[in-house]
Amino acid sequence: MSSEHQILIVEDETGLATLLQDYLLNASFSVHVLHEGGTAVEWIREHKPSLVLLDLMLPGKDGMDICKEVRQFSQLPIIMTTARVEEIDRLLGLELGADDYICKPYSPREVVARVKAVLRRIGQRIDESEPEIGCIQLDEVSFKAMINGSLLELTPVEFRLLKTFLSQPGRVFSRGHLLDYLYTDQRVVSDRTVDTHIKNLRKKMQVYLPDEEVIHSVYGVGYKLELDG
Repeated sequence: MSSEHQILIVEDETGLATLLQDYLLNASFSVHVLHEGGTAVEWIREHKPSLVLLDLMLPGKDGMDICKEVRQFSQLPIIMTTARVEEIDRLLGLELGADDYICKPYSPREVVARVKAVLRRIGQRIDESEPEIGCIQLDEVSFKAMINGSLLELTPVEFRLLKTFLSQPGRVFSRGHLLDYLYTDQRVVSDRTVDTHIKNLRKKMQVYLPDEEVIHSVYGVGYKLELDG
């Protein structure tokens, strides 16, 4: 990791923002800090940072609204932070499209490790071949999923989930395996988190494949992707 990666910190606690900035600078990142949310979206549009550390509760505009607006024009990595652990499941259910979530209080070293892990995943995704099966294609450079040529609007987690299924069509993946792939930071996430992502992914795919169940549940084991016929 080098200073070619610019990290935007959007955090209204000035002391915490300064601490994170110092740790990221020591890790050779370029860093910019905003203390309120009102200017964040336009700053991201103009400067195109490599990753955003985005607090949930902000003056001006909250993190949820910022994340949703950014996802309308960019798939840049977003790590959201919140002081309330109970918010995590709710955020996941809202399909905001964040790549990771961190609960306060946190270790600045852990945040740096998460940032590196997310950027590493993005780099690996660009280097890997584009998986596809039948009418479903993924373009990992532009971060787009297509069904019969129609764009499938996916969150980053849903994109990684579909990519996992496409890598080995017909294979049954356990929830534990899917969690390991979707969240590489060893955090504790409940199985129902996978179920929520599966449900959302199915719903989006069924718009273009209304008569076909693509992601199948295998009772007591997990899920697999298999096209009928």
